[in-house]
Amino acid sequence: MVVLNKIYTRTGDKGDTALSDGSRVAKNDARVEAYGTVDELNATLGLCRLHAADILSDRIAMIQNDLFDLGADLARPNMARDDEAEYPVLRIIDDQVIRLETEIDEMNADLKPLRSFILPGGTVLAAHLHLSRTVARRAERRAVDLAAAGDVNSAAVRYLNRLSDWLFVAARQANGGGTEDILWVPGASR
Repeated sequence: MVVLNKIYTRTGDKGDTALSDGSRVAKNDARVEAYGTVDELNATLGLCRLHAADILSDRIAMIQNDLFDLGADLARPNMARDDEAEYPVLRIIDDQVIRLETEIDEMNADLKPLRSFILPGGTVLAAHLHLSRTVARRAERRAVDLAAAGDVNSAAVRYLNRLSDWLFVAARQANGGGTEDILWVPGASR
């Protein structure tokens, strides 16, 4: 359980922060960059929810909760010590990735196959979803960088990879089931 009764602590005033295992690292550490980008992604999804309705809004809310799980996952180094933690360690699991895949398949079932790349835009919701997709890709790159240098849950990386696909398909759905997609015209400005 999280209890926040004081928002500022001054403990990070010298440029470092605590990870969830209590260790301290610089605020520009690769691990902080990774979960910080996940936090940014979550904020962009908050904008998406302002324009989403019904099931899509509910699905985005579920993803936002997943992203808090993912941030907690990335904030905890040394997976080998998870069993020694004073509390259950929150990690992304394969079922969360599978849920995204199932939703992608459901959303994609009614879409016509693409014959061109599409430009981000169309409806307001689609534009926001495309922005979220690009932030998800950046978060994935940060997590991959972190994985190359240290200890990262592979399901967390898979989740981010699948999430960017989910956001792409959701953007097409938000564009009238793809009818309002803006197609890329190669060399159009030549």
